[in-house]
Amino acid sequence: MAFVMVMIQMSCRKDADFIVSPLITPSGNYNQGNNNTDIVQKWYALALQLVKETPGHNPAVTARSLGYMGITLYQSVLPGESSAQHSLVGQLNGLTTLPTKQRGEQYAESITVNAAMAKIIKSLFANAAVSNLSRIDSLEAAVKLAYSGNLSPAVVTVSGNYGRSVADAVFAWSMTDGGYQAYLNSFPSSYAAPVGPGLWVPTSPAFPLPMLPYWGSNRTFVAANGAGPIDPPVPPVFSTSTSSVFYAEAMIVYNTVNNLTPAQKEIATYWADGGGSITPPGHNIAIVLQMIRNKNVNLLQAATLLAKTGIGLNDAAIVCWRSKFKVNLLRPVSYIRDNISPVWTSFIPTPPFPAYTSGHASFSGVTASLLTDKFGDHFSFTDSTKMAYGFAPRQFNSFDEAAEEAAISRLYGGIHYRFDNANGVACGRLIGANVAALSW
Repeated sequence: MAFVMVMIQMSCRKDADFIVSPLITPSGNYNQGNNNTDIVQKWYALALQLVKETPGHNPAVTARSLGYMGITLYQSVLPGESSAQHSLVGQLNGLTTLPTKQRGEQYAESITVNAAMAKIIKSLFANAAVSNLSRIDSLEAAVKLAYSGNLSPAVVTVSGNYGRSVADAVFAWSMTDGGYQAYLNSFPSSYAAPVGPGLWVPTSPAFPLPMLPYWGSNRTFVAANGAGPIDPPVPPVFSTSTSSVFYAEAMIVYNTVNNLTPAQKEIATYWADGGGSITPPGHNIAIVLQMIRNKNVNLLQAATLLAKTGIGLNDAAIVCWRSKFKVNLLRPVSYIRDNISPVWTSFIPTPPFPAYTSGHASFSGVTASLLTDKFGDHFSFTDSTKMAYGFAPRQFNSFDEAAEEAAISRLYGGIHYRFDNANGVACGRLIGANVAALSW
C-alpha cells in the first residue's frame, strides 16, 4: 500500500499551484462521501499543471476545458433515477443524451470518478507532452489500485466503464462547440483585424495577430448566455479630445500606473496569471477547490460546485471574447502612447487581443456569483493559491471583494480601462446567475 501512495504522490508533484488535500486513503466503502473529494482534488491539481505545461492552453481554452471537466464529473456521480439531483441533459445547449447508471448494477463512485476524470482530461489535453500523458495514466492506475481492494472485479469493471462512457459522450459533444482543438491555432491567420480610429492594434511585435478572434462565436453552455441581453453595454465613445470621457479614462490608467503603491503592485502581480501559469480560470477553480476542502462538502456537492463554476467560466470566456471582437477596442498602452506619452508602458505585459471587456473581471465575477450563491454573502476566506510563487495568502471578507480586487488589478497593471473591469465583473455576475438558475 505504501507503493500505491507513492505513485499517487509522484503523479501529482511538480510545483503545485495550490495546497492539495492529504494523500488518498484507500477504502472499499461504495459510499465514501467526503473522502472521494480527495480524488477530485488530485485530478484537478494534475489538470492545472497540464494547463501550465501544455501549449495553447490560454485562458479561454482553459475555461472551456474546466467546463467539460466539471460536467463530466457531475454527470458521473449522479446517483441514478432515484436522485433528487438533475441531469444537465436537455439543459445545456446541444446536450441531448448521456449514459446513465443502469438499474440493478452496483457502482463504486471512487472508480467511476477516477475513470471519468482520467478520460476527459486526456481527451482535452491531447497535445500534452508524452510524459504528462503518462502522468494521467499513472494517477488513474494508482487511484484505481488504492480504492478497488475491497471491491469485486465486476463492480470495478462496471464502474470504470461507466465513467469512461460519460467522458466519451461529453467529449463527443464538445467537438461541436466551435472550440475543438483551438489550442493548435490560437492566432489564426484567416482573421483580418478591422482598421480605424480607436480599434485594436498589436501591442507587441511578437504577437502581430490577435488571440482567438472567433471564440465569441462558440456555443455557450447556457442558452441565456448567448448573444443578446447578457452582453455588456457599449463602452464610452472613443475620442482623442482632452475634454472627452475616453481621454479621462485613459488618463486614469496613465496616472495610476505612474503612481503605483507597493500594495497595488502586489495586487497587479498576484492576479496577473499570465503565460505559463494556471491562467485566471485556473486561479478561480483553485479557489473553488479550497472552498471544497475547507467546508468539507460531500462528493456530489463538490461536483455540483465544480460543474457550475466550470460552466460559468466557459460562458464568461465566450461572452467576453464576443464583446472583445465586436467592439475591437484598442488597449490603453496604444492610446496613451499616441495621445499622452510616447514612451509610456504598462506595469505588466499587455495581452494580444482587444480590451473590452476584461477577461479577468469576467471570470472573477462569475466565480464570485456562484460561490456567494453556495456559501452566502460576507463569507470570509483566504486565497492561498499563489503561495507556491512566494506570495503571501490574501484574505477577503467576501467573494465579491476578491472579484473586485482581481478586476482592479488590471487597472493597476495598466492593461485595462476602468470600464473594461466594471462591466466585465457585472457581466460575469449575470452569467453566474444564469448558471445557478439551471435545475441542479
